[in-house]
Amino acid sequence: MNVESYVNALARNIDALRAQTPLVQCLTNQVVMNFTANVLYAVGASPAMCDNPEEAAGFATNVASGVLVNDGTPSSEQMEGMRLATEAAVAAGKPWVLDPVAAGGLRWRTAEVKKMMDANPATILRGNASEILGFLGGVAGRGVEALHSTSDAVDAARELARHYGCVVAVSGAVDMITDGDEVIQLANGSPLLTQVTGVGCALGAVMAAYASLTNPLDAAIAATSHLNIAAENAAAVAKGPGSFAVELLDALAALTGAQAAERVKLA
Repeated sequence: MNVESYVNALARNIDALRAQTPLVQCLTNQVVMNFTANVLYAVGASPAMCDNPEEAAGFATNVASGVLVNDGTPSSEQMEGMRLATEAAVAAGKPWVLDPVAAGGLRWRTAEVKKMMDANPATILRGNASEILGFLGGVAGRGVEALHSTSDAVDAARELARHYGCVVAVSGAVDMITDGDEVIQLANGSPLLTQVTGVGCALGAVMAAYASLTNPLDAAIAATSHLNIAAENAAAVAKGPGSFAVELLDALAALTGAQAAERVKLA
């Protein structure tokens, strides 16, 4: 692994995102829509919450730079919109990111997102360790909470990456990203990230933004590093989870590519 090349790509991609302002179509859960939109604006992208079956495919084809699918609060109607959007995105050569919330723990949603992946594999599959293990058929977590560490999910992540020809990003105290061959570890971040609802969901949207302008591995690295380094900056001035959420948006907007390259902990 050439660490220097990844670090240089990180710097370029953070600055390029702001120059290009990609628009991410977010088919995501109701709990996090507002926060996800604000995070996308803060990093330099734009959000669109277009998830109904009547419009989802056309929007993915003609408007979106990238697509996020997050099944956190799925209805049958939204799930159909997700299916149509992912089909259209792949046909149009647009990247899409799958965040399989509670995968393995809830049968219907797990089966539905697996169908999507089998029919039109995602560019990036992102989740916590328990969701990645659950997606492969292992023991799930407790809802959105992980009961496993990223090291527990390395083999599962590599297997999924090879099977679907995608990048798998596993979030945790140390984040792990793999394309099936390379395994990248990122050690930036703050414990406060786990105390604000929707941070992981927003990360999937940021990955979709970055995937619209670079390869999937570098996109996952850039999104994860952008969020986690900004989180360190926010935590340094926050008084608790409430102020941290606000400070995080400011820190995301302020972080430059050069600063990220200097601070990233990549192995």
